[in-house]
Amino acid sequence: MTFTTDSFNFSTQFADAVPATIVLFKRLSVDDQLALLWYVYTEMGGAITPAATGAARLQLAAGLLEQIKQMSHNQQLQVMRDLAAPRNTPISRAYGVLSANTKLAFWYELSELMVQGFVVPMPPGYKPTLDVLEMLEAIKQLEFSQQITLLRKLTSDMGVDPLAD
Repeated sequence: MTFTTDSFNFSTQFADAVPATIVLFKRLSVDDQLALLWYVYTEMGGAITPAATGAARLQLAAGLLEQIKQMSHNQQLQVMRDLAAPRNTPISRAYGVLSANTKLAFWYELSELMVQGFVVPMPPGYKPTLDVLEMLEAIKQLEFSQQITLLRKLTSDMGVDPLAD
């Protein structure tokens, strides 16, 4: 699957850009979705952090993050894949009850833990796919409010809501 920014005008109106970007994101493989989130948070995280943590109750996710820190790297990677897939696991269900802002902040904190070495890092020498690079550039072109709306929606759709039918 290949899509290009040429095939979608990312300067479209707010109402169109975010849903269209979500559709493209969901077409990525789970590993590409995780890689894209990594790059977004590491390259744009400074701007995202205040928006995410300002309204987030990160203490609600602290236990979940601590559980993940205690796992092996292989288990940590599997948890991230399970959240993105989304697969019905105890951690996916615990994540599923978090608020949208807390989920946004959760992924930021997870990326920070990766940088610090507490959570499985990106593989050395990892080269993102063309799809990931194109999506990253497209996200960078969105207005800040669109970026936050997009990331909030992407991270909200992850995990499993145990209260949903």
